[in-house]
Amino acid sequence: MLQKVKFQPGFNKQVTPTGGEGQWQGGDYVRFRYGTPEKIGGWAQLGDDVLTGRNTALHHFVNASGIKYAALGTNRFLYVYSGGAFYDITPLKSTTTLTNAFSTTTDDATVTITFASAHGITKGDIILLDNFTAITDSDFGSSDFDDKNFQVATVPTSTTITVEMPSAEANGTGADTSGGIRVKHYYSIGPALEASAAGWGLGQWGGTVSGEVQDTLDGAINASVTSLTLDSSEAFPSTGVLLIDSERLSYSANDTDAGTISSITRAADNTTAASHSDGATVKDATDYTKWGKAQTGDVITAPGLWHLDNYGNKLIATITDSATFEWDSDAAGATSTRATAVTSAPTASRLTLVSTPDRHLVFFGTETTIGTTSTQDDMYIRWSDQEDINTYTPTATNTAGTQRIADGTRIVGAIRGRDAIYVWTDNAMFIMRFVGAPFTFSFQQVGTGCGLIGKNAAVEVDGSAYWMSENGFFRYTGKLESLPCLVEDYVFDDLNTIPRNHINAGLNNLFGEVTWFYVSSGATSIDRAVTYNYMDSTAERPVWTTSSLDRTAWADSAVFGKPHATYYDPDSTSDSTVGNTDGATTYYEHETGVNQVKAGTTTAIAANIESGDFDLDQQRGLGGDGEFMLKVRRIIPDFLQQTGNAIVTLNLRDFANQSSSGSTLGPFTSSTSTTKIDTRARGRAASLKISNSAQGTHWKLGTFKLDIQPDGRR
Repeated sequence: MLQKVKFQPGFNKQVTPTGGEGQWQGGDYVRFRYGTPEKIGGWAQLGDDVLTGRNTALHHFVNASGIKYAALGTNRFLYVYSGGAFYDITPLKSTTTLTNAFSTTTDDATVTITFASAHGITKGDIILLDNFTAITDSDFGSSDFDDKNFQVATVPTSTTITVEMPSAEANGTGADTSGGIRVKHYYSIGPALEASAAGWGLGQWGGTVSGEVQDTLDGAINASVTSLTLDSSEAFPSTGVLLIDSERLSYSANDTDAGTISSITRAADNTTAASHSDGATVKDATDYTKWGKAQTGDVITAPGLWHLDNYGNKLIATITDSATFEWDSDAAGATSTRATAVTSAPTASRLTLVSTPDRHLVFFGTETTIGTTSTQDDMYIRWSDQEDINTYTPTATNTAGTQRIADGTRIVGAIRGRDAIYVWTDNAMFIMRFVGAPFTFSFQQVGTGCGLIGKNAAVEVDGSAYWMSENGFFRYTGKLESLPCLVEDYVFDDLNTIPRNHINAGLNNLFGEVTWFYVSSGATSIDRAVTYNYMDSTAERPVWTTSSLDRTAWADSAVFGKPHATYYDPDSTSDSTVGNTDGATTYYEHETGVNQVKAGTTTAIAANIESGDFDLDQQRGLGGDGEFMLKVRRIIPDFLQQTGNAIVTLNLRDFANQSSSGSTLGPFTSSTSTTKIDTRARGRAASLKISNSAQGTHWKLGTFKLDIQPDGRR
């Protein structure tokens, strides 16, 4: 007797397979449309290049000339993509021309570059080299350096850096420095990954930092002095902590002209005061984990993040907790120019947004005193004068202003909505709305206990905000709602909460989906996704899916017609930056074709979906919740759409705690011409799985039928 098997849309991972009767239990790379599951669309690489580092921000806009741009911010670069090509517009922090710059060693790929004074460069920073002049007795030439980006390998002293060449030197003498070069130092953005900076096994032994600023002690000191002199203290902060041998010394004064550090407290952090000899190495230990202490993991190293928006033709790019830059996309030769700092703007902010239609540039978690980074307040908001992104001091004749919000310890993120800006702290949500003179903006707290989990974990669509919190998923539609989620435990029980700023939300309005990409337990970068279908969901049946789609940033289809996203490979070195240790990013167009196309290579997207168990006797109306053993003789496949072959598996079990096993004749291949599948499967309960493994495959399910007959009770 033929019996239809029907399943409700969406995954339910809150119950066991036995409890999930009539529901889909899980799968990968699938979505629901009009209540039925299908394989998601494919993706193809955009541009011929991969990008250095981990992309953290993606923003699309169209300028006044009708040119479409995608801005991409990695932890090392700022790029724009247009016309199939990428352009480096990363702002420059400094440009220095050197003579007698290089020192090389035979059979060694390490090259030392020497500066005449403190360079302010840290390990991992990017430099662009040009104007090369020959190195004495070296086989390295202009083609190895000119117009090439390098990632700094180490910083031995405040006046030297090293880079790693692709191959070893053949003729280097290791003698006096020679050769000339111009060094363009890019703004430092940050590390690729967010991780614990404390605890044995989480940081480096003793809490040290690779590539730290260091110099040498000019004159011996005893165990009681409270000032010392370095060969140069220019690269050290104005206040901080030094490490000499095994002693930590905190200080509050640094005279960079004299190289003197004073107001020192000896034996800091439970170390022991000691005498130190002339020429001893002095390291900047300001950002070290406490020396010799096993920490709890509460200290987190923030990743290098950008926040991107556009003010008309101008791209506005903010490095998280650092400066804000502008790039005019409509200027002559725009793609050959670089972003520059916004004049008079704050120099340390968590993020920026352009408020529309009133056109104020708003800074969140910013400085109370502009230009003084030490005054950065994580709960402070500042905005520019209307139509003027270079004026921030409030007066009686402008609309610039400030506001400090309450409830929480820091502003985590903000997004622009249809008629307001949504602002989240780590505990609450606020609405920031333009109201005009005299207050410019109003602020209203609309929720508590619903803080944003990470900077990019919220989106807005059709006047509703959706976001991920530490304790669930939320929506704001004029009122705060907790989204019911049938995969919630699956996500949050396997969530790595340390790299929370890697979490990013993406809108795919072509299919009515909001997806959160997150880091699972045991991983360090994005490897999982959870999707909410806001078009198909109802109050009684929310539609959620999960997958292994891993994207570090996402932009909807409004500008380019298809969604775009970025994928990060931490082990890739196929980018153009010499000595890259941060991995590389690939830029994809989604919902195109049915495969993955990367670097000209096509691979299959292996999708699958599996139901919960259904009792075979109940399908026949016999009752008994699996009391009868039944036999499934045939499967009648039904696909609304099918390209290529689908794989059909019938998994059987006799008892709830028993592992399921495939029917002996399966799995079965179902082609577009398959009318029936003979199975000879026997059991008390079964689950249905549809999958594919080949290229060029797409499928959308209809309603399958099973041919079932009784087969005894044991």
